[in-house]
Amino acid sequence: MYYQNITELIGNTPLVKLNKVAADIKATVLVKVEYFNPGNSVKDRIAITMIDDAERRGLIKPGGTIVECTSGNTGMGLALVAIARGYKCIVTMNDKQSKEKMDVLRAVGAEVVVCPTNVAPEDPRSYYSMARKIHNETPGSYWPNQYDNPANLEAHYKSTGPEIWRDTDGGVTCFAAGVGTAGTIVGTAKYLKEQNPAIKVVGIDTYGSVYKKYKETGVVDNNEVYPYLVEGIGRDEISEVADVNFIDAFVKVTDKDGALTARRMAREEGIFIGWSCGSAVWGALEYARENLTEKDTLVILLPDHGSRYLGKVYNDVWMKDHGFLENRGFASAKDIVRSKNGTSKLFTILHTSSVGEAVKLMQQSGVSQIPVVNPEGTIVGSLTDSDILVTLIENPEVRNAAVSTLMKAPFTFVALDNTVEVLSTLITPTNKALLVRDEANNVHIITQSDLLTAIAK
Repeated sequence: MYYQNITELIGNTPLVKLNKVAADIKATVLVKVEYFNPGNSVKDRIAITMIDDAERRGLIKPGGTIVECTSGNTGMGLALVAIARGYKCIVTMNDKQSKEKMDVLRAVGAEVVVCPTNVAPEDPRSYYSMARKIHNETPGSYWPNQYDNPANLEAHYKSTGPEIWRDTDGGVTCFAAGVGTAGTIVGTAKYLKEQNPAIKVVGIDTYGSVYKKYKETGVVDNNEVYPYLVEGIGRDEISEVADVNFIDAFVKVTDKDGALTARRMAREEGIFIGWSCGSAVWGALEYARENLTEKDTLVILLPDHGSRYLGKVYNDVWMKDHGFLENRGFASAKDIVRSKNGTSKLFTILHTSSVGEAVKLMQQSGVSQIPVVNPEGTIVGSLTDSDILVTLIENPEVRNAAVSTLMKAPFTFVALDNTVEVLSTLITPTNKALLVRDEANNVHIITQSDLLTAIAK
């Protein structure tokens, strides 16, 4: 027996029992190892399903071009389909993605366009907007747009879900997966819940992403959004395929916990996985400790392979530089907040207040930067004393104007485990302070002075 081309090997990935890493868990813990797909990731499934759908509908013709925005894995799947079916492939990626992902994509013939990470989706420089632009300017091209494509869900409803049900003999009681586009978890959950509505579905989110709060409140809170390092999970907006009604609970995982768990899986289970896989395992086991018994069977989906993170998660120097291993040499945002011993009160000002009132507050509180909030307490902007000074010198009457007429963009939110080395790169002439939420969800401000104090210790 032989296969006609590499894409015929997509699907039917194995379930493997966790032993050491899940030793303290009462439930049986199984992982679905998606790196057995030919492109080494779960995204091979949606790649072939989206192109099958496009061909049926006449959206792409022989010799056409596939254009997609991707964190890397969907692009790899599409590149393999392109090879098998005679298409060209162009992918746009954020610059935070690993070099290994970009190199692999180029190796299989894809053209890679790298875009800045920390811009809004509607910004013309974003990888989402750039994919749309390339598609519009390329005759005969097709943009699958995995974030809003129903075929994303269909792939998992027709393959991933049935495989898990079949391979556990219908015994699965809990399914957990990281949430990026949400196609994997929603499509799989839809099938599993049709077989047994009692199955619990757990979404793994990252700090800096909006999913968990959106599930719990129905609100997309932009104050929850800040840069994070893990690739493949988390979003700053809700994609069209993200029907959170199929997800029973979310667990948030830090960059550090996800990275360390990935390394532990390799060392203790011999399963060499990617960063978001580590996040999925850590979050799922946290849920299991509190909610599952010896009667339960938990299945965790592991989306990709560790070879794409050799320069990051599996590089000791990189891990130490980012504070994920001991002897890092630099303090973290958490250390800075703790060093203030609860004295770092966050002063804010209402956007309808006058500039003069802002100056008075700065003088009385001894601060140089203040976040601007609306009546609901949402941070909508920022003020610094230097910006106010320049404006008042040019026009003293500005002191009577509303703060909203002078404020700049909100200060950037950062993760608690970001080191001073990382934080220092985020304070710029246009972003003069940083905000961080502690474990109790209180917001603290970190200034350039705080960074200097931390480094000098």
